[in-house]
Amino acid sequence: MEPKEDPGKKKNSYKKWLILTGVAFQMGITIYLSAYLGKWLDAKYSDGEKIYTPFLVIIGVFLAIFGVLKQLKKINE
Repeated sequence: MEPKEDPGKKKNSYKKWLILTGVAFQMGITIYLSAYLGKWLDAKYSDGEKIYTPFLVIIGVFLAIFGVLKQLKKINE
C-alpha cells in the first residue's frame, strides 16, 4: 500500500512555486525600471557620459537580490 499524499502539502507546494515565479518577475521589473531611470537621467542631466545607468542598474540588482532573499525567508518560515 502506498501512503496517501496530504492535500494541504500539495497545495502548499503550488503556493511556493507561484511565489517564486512572482519573485522572478519582481526581479526583472526592478532591474528594468532602474535601467530605464538611469537612461532617462543620462539623457536629461549628462554631458554624453553615461554614469547614471550603470550606477542605478547595480542598485537595482542589489534591491532585487534583497527582495529575493526576503521572499525566500518568508517561504521557509
